[in-house]
Amino acid sequence: MKTYKFKINNLDCANCANELESVLQKIDIIENVRINFLTQRLTFECLEENEMTALKHIKKIIKKAEPDVTIEGY
Repeated sequence: MKTYKFKINNLDCANCANELESVLQKIDIIENVRINFLTQRLTFECLEENEMTALKHIKKIIKKAEPDVTIEGY
């Protein structure tokens, strides 16, 4: 497992972060999903071969739940 960290932009409130985190935790190929509202950071773990698939799922879920939120790599 490898840990991935991303900057999450335009997240408006801590409650939104908690809700997104709850939904992202349901993705089978990722583990230990955390969204820190104060630092605006998204972290998760997955196998390296699943990185692109995981990001695709994460971006799709975020776009649907919070259309103004974007993520960018560290």
